[in-house]
Amino acid sequence: MELSERKKTILTSVVEEYIRTAEPVGSKTIAEISDLNCSTATIRNELAELVSMGYLEQPHTSAGRVPTPMGYRIYVNELMERQKISLEESESINRELNSKMMQLDNAMADIGKLASQLTNYPVLTISASAPATISRFDIIYVDANTFIIVVMLTNNTVKNKLVHLPVSVTRDTIQRLCSLFNANFTGITEEQVTPQLISNTERASGETLGLTRVIVSFVIEVLGESGTPEAYITGENRLLSQPEYRDPDKAHQLMSYLSSGGYILPGETDLMAGDEVKVLIGPENVATRMDYSSVAAKLKMLADGLSRRFGGGEAPPPGLNNKLIIKEDRD
Repeated sequence: MELSERKKTILTSVVEEYIRTAEPVGSKTIAEISDLNCSTATIRNELAELVSMGYLEQPHTSAGRVPTPMGYRIYVNELMERQKISLEESESINRELNSKMMQLDNAMADIGKLASQLTNYPVLTISASAPATISRFDIIYVDANTFIIVVMLTNNTVKNKLVHLPVSVTRDTIQRLCSLFNANFTGITEEQVTPQLISNTERASGETLGLTRVIVSFVIEVLGESGTPEAYITGENRLLSQPEYRDPDKAHQLMSYLSSGGYILPGETDLMAGDEVKVLIGPENVATRMDYSSVAAKLKMLADGLSRRFGGGEAPPPGLNNKLIIKEDRD
């Protein structure tokens, strides 16, 4: 059944007022905040029809209504006004994004923090699982007993390790090892790091202190981790500022839910399909709200900025994508 313009206006009013207050919305409130020229009795009838159609529900202890997942979905898809980012907000986001991109190995966590600050909601960032290879080695001599292994991967991340030795090593040995690893260990997968390759590198280096195997161990660790998706959640405590979580029991349920890993996106979710910003609505019983319009506008700005920085305006490189997901939290 197609919604009349009046029903659309009433549904929009309920969703937006519930997002603002976290309280069920009644006919009197709708009459005050909307431009409808009709009685509260007429609004009550329309609310009842929206309940029967599945767009609203009525909590047992209240005369007001709250949106259902279906109500949120039609609001997001058809009814909400698309917000635009102001010039000041755009400049601020770009400044913050530039500062976060200075350290590539922390980019995922830092971008999550930035998104959480922008939206005032918790943010889950998940790296893509495409395996990477090492594109460059730097093995830096510190002193006779210390050196640093630095590797740049093809997904633009940097990994490093500080190595302390019980014996002395020369600068020439470290430089020779660096050249050999750049020649033999770049552009290969973990499976291609064979015992034969390791033995050949040891013989070519002429070192007998086991340094080659120390470096190889780090290589295998880095290559193994590069194919494993990493997840970071940031800003969980921001939800506690929402009015419904003034109730300690609800706050406890929320934190238990987040700590259990329940916020991880389901495996069947197609992250690459559809618009740049996808909105996932919680299932049967949605007890919290989100300012979808504002969040979507800010995340789209952030996604566009990431795409430009990593892909030159085209598709980002392996390991990152520009699909940002809004997933409503659930009790």
